[in-house]
Amino acid sequence: MRRIIPFTELGRADVPLVGGKNASLGELTNRLTTAGVRVPGGFATTADAFREFLDTAGLRQRVEEQLGRLGKDGALPEVGAAVRAALLATPLPPQLEAELADAYRQLAQSTGRADPDVAVRSSATAEDLPEASFAGQQETFLNVRGVPALLDACRRCCASLFTDRAIDYRQRLGFDQLAVALSVGVQLMVRSDLGSAGVAFTLDTETGYPDVVLVSAAWGLGETVVGGQVDPDEYLLYKPLLDDGAERTPLLRATVGAKRRKAVYGEQGSTRTVDTTAEERAARVLDDSDLATLGRWAVAVERHYGCPMDLEWAKDGRTGELFLVQARPETVQSRRAGSVLRHYRLTGTGERLVDGLAVGQAIGHGPVCALSAPGEIARFPQGAVLVTTITDPDWEPLMKRASAIVTDHGGRTSHAAIVSRELGVPAVIGTGRATRVLENGQEVTVSCAEGEQGHVYAGRVDWEETQTDLGTLPKTRTRVMLNLADPAAAFRWWQLPADGVGLARTEFVVAHQVRVHPMALIHPERLSPEDRRAVDALTDGRSDPTEYFVDRLAQGIAPLVASRRPDPVIVRTSDFKTNEYARLLGGRPFEPVEANPMIGWRGASRYYDDRYREGFALECRALRRVRDEIGLTNLVVMIPFCRTPEEADRVLAEMAANGLERGRNGLKVYVMAEIPSNIVLVEEFAERFDGFSIGSNDLTQLTLGVDRDSDLLSHLFDETDPAVTRSIEHLVTAAHAAGRPVGLCGQRPSNDPQFTRFLVHCGIDSVSVAPDSFAAVKQCVADAEGGR
Repeated sequence: MRRIIPFTELGRADVPLVGGKNASLGELTNRLTTAGVRVPGGFATTADAFREFLDTAGLRQRVEEQLGRLGKDGALPEVGAAVRAALLATPLPPQLEAELADAYRQLAQSTGRADPDVAVRSSATAEDLPEASFAGQQETFLNVRGVPALLDACRRCCASLFTDRAIDYRQRLGFDQLAVALSVGVQLMVRSDLGSAGVAFTLDTETGYPDVVLVSAAWGLGETVVGGQVDPDEYLLYKPLLDDGAERTPLLRATVGAKRRKAVYGEQGSTRTVDTTAEERAARVLDDSDLATLGRWAVAVERHYGCPMDLEWAKDGRTGELFLVQARPETVQSRRAGSVLRHYRLTGTGERLVDGLAVGQAIGHGPVCALSAPGEIARFPQGAVLVTTITDPDWEPLMKRASAIVTDHGGRTSHAAIVSRELGVPAVIGTGRATRVLENGQEVTVSCAEGEQGHVYAGRVDWEETQTDLGTLPKTRTRVMLNLADPAAAFRWWQLPADGVGLARTEFVVAHQVRVHPMALIHPERLSPEDRRAVDALTDGRSDPTEYFVDRLAQGIAPLVASRRPDPVIVRTSDFKTNEYARLLGGRPFEPVEANPMIGWRGASRYYDDRYREGFALECRALRRVRDEIGLTNLVVMIPFCRTPEEADRVLAEMAANGLERGRNGLKVYVMAEIPSNIVLVEEFAERFDGFSIGSNDLTQLTLGVDRDSDLLSHLFDETDPAVTRSIEHLVTAAHAAGRPVGLCGQRPSNDPQFTRFLVHCGIDSVSVAPDSFAAVKQCVADAEGGR
């Protein structure tokens, strides 16, 4: 019988012998070093050694007797405590103790240190399987030094196989309690207490979108990230461009978290949590080089295992080296793959009480029940909304009873987030203040259906759930594309068989993510003292505040473009009206007051004007970053409200001067067809642009001379008026004669099947609609193409 096996002799086929966690460490050690993956050395005890322990001094019989009381005369907490006490009171077999001491001494010899610090981790033989996740249910002990401390940690790991949460989980999944054995992994510690640590997933954890690596990172030991004790940094990398051989870091988004605490070494082999410094809280944990390394490792591991993966990593603060310290199959989104797309949408309104990270995409409702400890389960009613600071595995029996979960702290990879996804319970994580704001018994609605931000509303807010069977959607010659604006929703619709994005609005990103007028960053001397302080606070006092604008705009656009690659994503440059620009932070000094902003200084006319030229240059820098630096060349630029061919020439010249030259690196530039001059002079515009996209609202407004915002004239605003439809017919015919495609990105096809049939019969190349209308419009287009 082998009691101890080094990682170098293990692989993933050894799960029955050493459990999922240790088998995975062996697999990483033996099979992925050729991909450059680094794994700290170590060894594992075997399932046979655990069974030998259970057969010591009648221990197995005592454990069986206690487990047999479950559901009869023994409550879970009482039974679990009795089983653990029995294991902790029983010494390990002498031969196992001797072999553990010898293996530890050999590990010490390999490092040149007498008593190296190690991590002692539990690895159950039913753990980290593709169909079940036991993550966090057994104990881990960090910074263990010396043989006596090692033996004590190993015995405690064995006892943790019978935590209340582990017993409950196995019972729910139908696992035989004593058929599951426990292996102990002993692994050299990475000095991440002096550096950083975190987790990485090889898909988007909320939507299952498969083409990204999501990295969470915090200072110090990784337990604060997994345990949800900190709000970590989050980084989103685009997988297809990580592995293309180019020297780039395809970073779609980098979010700097609060990171107020970190775990470090304590006295005598323990760990403790301390406050981070102001500099640590403000700084990114990982630079682009580290992220590229982690991303490529994640891709290599996923490819090797053949399924989405959940990884733990650590960076040594002394050497700067990165390591993977764990890899397991992801078990939530990968199990949800299917042809039915569920979509939740709020149909009512309510007062917004707190906000945080949205986990899942569902909506829940119920009375608030705020708890400070999981032992208070007796006063938690079924279907209540659990509100607490953070959760750990002890909370799981209680979390199953909740209709929704809200926490003060934690990120997307915290315990609360992981378990909420697995249970299918909507959760709003890291609100910072939910326990102070939400009152016991208060009725609330918890919404995770509005993008990356989750919201808690007062009262019961109405919502609806729809289901789309993607397998029944027909194929069409006419491309059906999506209108997307919110980057937070970029991956929500990845399963829809759309032909790209027909309209992504830059101004939405500016208004919601940038939130400051670009000229205010270029000329802060023109701001009031109050606005200048607000701008400084928003940009974190950067030495070059314009980089804030470029960063935020690029990070808002990039996920939208990545979500549909290689299909085209048409990004419209900013089309604020002057009154809308003025409402941005610092905007008032740079915007004139116009009597009719709707037909005033907007769109193309701003881009070459000295009053905004520098602001447009920042937009171009952001678009160039997405295309050329990240590598998302499926981005198509679209120019709005371009009144004359001469104006088109000036705008294209400005773009070229800022590195966006039409045709270079495959860049296509479209124009919005929304002004009668675009229709009348279609041939001239076709010489300058690669395609047209009809903006039916403005085209109707300007053709009929009707203010589209006027209630008094709403009866005259009609996109099916012959003056408008004949303009569309003429545009499609003339543009096709010039070899240019035409699409329409208005709302009308979503609401009017007859208008959709008209567009198809005109020969339009594409229609672009809101995602929740996609299925109906796709079917309507197919019917029109079939002559129905």
